[in-house]
Amino acid sequence: MIRSVMVLALAPFLLGGCVAHTAWQVATAPVKATSWTVDRLTTSQAEADRNRGRKMRKAEAREGRERREWASRCRRTPDAAECREYTGYRAGA
Repeated sequence: MIRSVMVLALAPFLLGGCVAHTAWQVATAPVKATSWTVDRLTTSQAEADRNRGRKMRKAEAREGRERREWASRCRRTPDAAECREYTGYRAGA
């Protein structure tokens, strides 16, 4: 009997933190869900810059490959019509 009275007397102190913590989590869940969704759906300036840089590097690599292939073909047949001026892919254009 005394043991059950002591447990009942201490229960609010022992469980109060758990209840308060759970209530806090339930109250802040919509805010956290909304901020997570907005963060996933929007692109920050840093992400946009990083993606643009990656796109530019890929384009420059493509132009470099095509120019090397063009130069190689023109070394083999320098009199070909296509060897007068490079007309292939240009990264900046």
